[in-house]
Amino acid sequence: MPDEVKPNLNEATTHEAQLAAENIASGEEEAPKVDFDADYAAAQQFSVSEVDRTGKGAAAAEAATAPEYKTSKPEETKTQSQSTGNPNDFLELANEVGNSPTQGVTNVSDDLVEQALEKGERKN
Repeated sequence: MPDEVKPNLNEATTHEAQLAAENIASGEEEAPKVDFDADYAAAQQFSVSEVDRTGKGAAAAEAATAPEYKTSKPEETKTQSQSTGNPNDFLELANEVGNSPTQGVTNVSDDLVEQALEKGERKN
């Protein structure tokens, strides 16, 4: 069932909208009728493409989203620690982890900071 649009001059944001609202309010133009149900049904027709209505749509989507390069799958490793109750074992393990090459911690000297500052300065 169509709904009637009732213009409000205070809500018109553009000059054209204000003119249209004034013309509708004065009776010079007829207010547009909007059928939300028919518009919604028409929109549903456009929401699915013709290709997606066939079996080719799934194949096209798979081809479009397939990775370009093969990646390896991560392997799960399990680590079990034996509880010894000896604090020296914990300290030894902490030292090993602290010196891990995969950890992003490095020693930064004052000379290294100075070199970075010099390279970052603007040269005129």
